[in-house]
Amino acid sequence: MGRLTTRLRELEIATRPEHPDLTAALAARWAELPAHVRQPNQMLGRRMTGCEGTHGVFPRCNLACTPCYHAREANRVRTDGDHTEREVDRQMALLRATRGPGQHAQLIGGEVTLLGAEDHARALNAMLRHGRKPMSMTHGDFDYAYLEALALDPQTGEPRFRHLAFAGHFDSLMFGRRGLRRPGGEADLHPFRQRFCEMFARLREEHGVTSYLAHNMTVTPRNIDAIPDVLRATRDMGFRMFSFQPAAYLGNESRWKDDLRAFDNDAVWRRIEQGAGARLHFRAEQVGDVRCNRTAHGLHVGRRYATLLDEDDPRDARALHDFLAAFGGMDFADGGAPLRAVRTLRAITRHPAVLPSGTRWALRLAARAGGVRALRRSPPQAVTYVMHAFMDARDVTPAWELLQRGETSDDPRIRATQERLQACSYAMAHPESGTLVPACAQHAVLDPLENLRLQELLPLARRPR
Repeated sequence: MGRLTTRLRELEIATRPEHPDLTAALAARWAELPAHVRQPNQMLGRRMTGCEGTHGVFPRCNLACTPCYHAREANRVRTDGDHTEREVDRQMALLRATRGPGQHAQLIGGEVTLLGAEDHARALNAMLRHGRKPMSMTHGDFDYAYLEALALDPQTGEPRFRHLAFAGHFDSLMFGRRGLRRPGGEADLHPFRQRFCEMFARLREEHGVTSYLAHNMTVTPRNIDAIPDVLRATRDMGFRMFSFQPAAYLGNESRWKDDLRAFDNDAVWRRIEQGAGARLHFRAEQVGDVRCNRTAHGLHVGRRYATLLDEDDPRDARALHDFLAAFGGMDFADGGAPLRAVRTLRAITRHPAVLPSGTRWALRLAARAGGVRALRRSPPQAVTYVMHAFMDARDVTPAWELLQRGETSDDPRIRATQERLQACSYAMAHPESGTLVPACAQHAVLDPLENLRLQELLPLARRPR
């Protein structure tokens, strides 16, 4: 009887829309958010606990970027697979304990492909063991042989990963790429962007390994006007997300070459909309603080872009409310089809209003996409546009130090920085203290000292005389 009771209990938990650990983590996340971001359309604490990233696991990079968020000492640290796996495992364990299962985590530092394929695979498996959804962050300057070695088991030749997520960073502010040491502009990089996507298409064709590809681009006055052309040129290459980061005075000071405050976030977003060919409704959903993050989900149907949620339509706001009330943080990719079906049924049962409002929302979305004929003629492609605005180190450092002492600044600019840090959607784990640190604080305050310690732990091998 005891074994049967245990099995029934396990089945009951497995068929919940959310794992109980995630339910608790979402509630804790909501409770710790500052009041100004606890809005009905806030995703943190309701749909997700936040994005995650690694730090101090492989800080070295073999390209030079202007600007660069990594401290000057990063390239004096040796890339070491054992260190990477050990630190990734420790950091992911803390994130699993505090943020529950199923959250997105970036394998990030310097350049991930400076890890050998086996070491890279070990790091990804460490993330998967702790219930993370890993994404490898790269400059994309690697060959198909490396990708194939990462994806396949070296003993059997069969896939060891059925799915890979990669974010390729391509912009004209990066120097040292093979075949293009110094880009003259963003258009010079289009063949490299195409090649990156083609490698993953080949991997799927030859081995059945699927992928999710994101495109990252740092924005300064030198390349802001190229954004529309970049989006038009790359839209059909295979990227599912386009992410833009207005540059901040953060990281290596020797690479601050431009007046990075020559434009505001609205200017960047206008150019993203020009490239997308549509208005992007970033106020429909909020992820943390809107001063930091803008997100727009939608579908490309032929030449048309249909926004998933219309921020001006109260019916869409209601549909989002009902969806969150029913499904919360449910992972629609986790488990087999029968399990997902039971979870969906339980979600609808706990908030039945989601069915009529969701149906009406789907009809509105179809109309925005051009109707049923348009959808039949051109299969929809889901594409997400995001912008992440990092903050300057001169503001982050005092803001973070005051927060650590439990103090609020009297300076409006520093107080605004504190508010953004408290609402941060992108955190890094510190197992030694059991704390999670916002990425801006990590880069502005902690990275320099961390890399000095890593220099001693993992010194670069000296060249023989």
